[in-house]
Amino acid sequence: MPRPGRNVNSEGARVLDSVGTATAAAAVAVSDGELVGRARRVLRAEAEALLALEQRIGEAFLRAVRLIGEAPGRVIVSGVGKSGVVGRKIAATLTSTGTPAIFLHPVEGLHGDLGIVGPGDVALLISKSGESDELSGLVQYLSRLGVAIVVLCGRPDSALARAATVVLDCSVAEEACPFDLAPTTSTTAAMAMGDALAVALLLRKGFTRDDFARLHPGGALGRKLTLRVSDVMLREDYPFLPPDGSMRRCVVLLAEKRGTVPIVDGDQRVVGVVTAGDLTRLMERQEKFLDIPVSQVMNRNPKITGPDVLGAAAVYQMEKFGIMAMPVVDGEQRLLGIVHLHDLLRAGAV
Repeated sequence: MPRPGRNVNSEGARVLDSVGTATAAAAVAVSDGELVGRARRVLRAEAEALLALEQRIGEAFLRAVRLIGEAPGRVIVSGVGKSGVVGRKIAATLTSTGTPAIFLHPVEGLHGDLGIVGPGDVALLISKSGESDELSGLVQYLSRLGVAIVVLCGRPDSALARAATVVLDCSVAEEACPFDLAPTTSTTAAMAMGDALAVALLLRKGFTRDDFARLHPGGALGRKLTLRVSDVMLREDYPFLPPDGSMRRCVVLLAEKRGTVPIVDGDQRVVGVVTAGDLTRLMERQEKFLDIPVSQVMNRNPKITGPDVLGAAAVYQMEKFGIMAMPVVDGEQRLLGIVHLHDLLRAGAV
């Protein structure tokens, strides 16, 4: 009991100040080199753990993929503490790649949330020790319901592993934490195994980029996956000339229409392109060029694209070849319009 009249809050503040001062002093004692060295050891330890994990991918992993892939219901993901945080991420990754999943906190489950579990579901339980008391009650309920249980566990001989339908060994030699206490390497291993499951299931289901786009319609990711050349291309008032058109007219179009002029034949098929770069090179080697036909200047193998091509793919092609625009053509090479790199970038194609 504090003495009468003593300011408890002030005393507590002094204690905290002393602790903070001691902590600060300890921090100062660690050199920058030691901090960098420790950080590198953390990354090395986790990388080595993942390489060891790779060697355990085999029949048990395939059984887990088949169980989840053939289940008519959802994946019920559960874990406690840091394993629960990993579980939430795994559930989100599964759902976003075509395998419906939901995270169920084991304690909340035993207090009313078990109603979300159905007999057609598969449970994915995560635990480093495999001896979590919070998971034991959930396991009993799942077993009575006949729900298959896949366990991501650091101890394949644990009680949780013995109750599982399939066990995926996620054990690690040690934590990256210098005291071998804070879940670091073990959570990395569990999360990586979850990613491996999600990708394997994605491939098994034949999940495509279009499927991914449907599940991510909003934000920058949605735009990258859904934006097509047809959404950005110029459909009207775009430049073009016949092969016998003069460079005099081409120079005007290059200046007015952003530096790229497709050249088309009588059927509107693209047979070439003249760019501002072509004009610059022409001016360097020939003084009188305004009256020569564009057919003598044009690139006869221009880079073209189609209206249904992903915007990101068009950007990649332009950046790869160092061009600022491409003619947009149909299946018979007829000109439909033109798409500019800046327009694609402004629209969020990448």
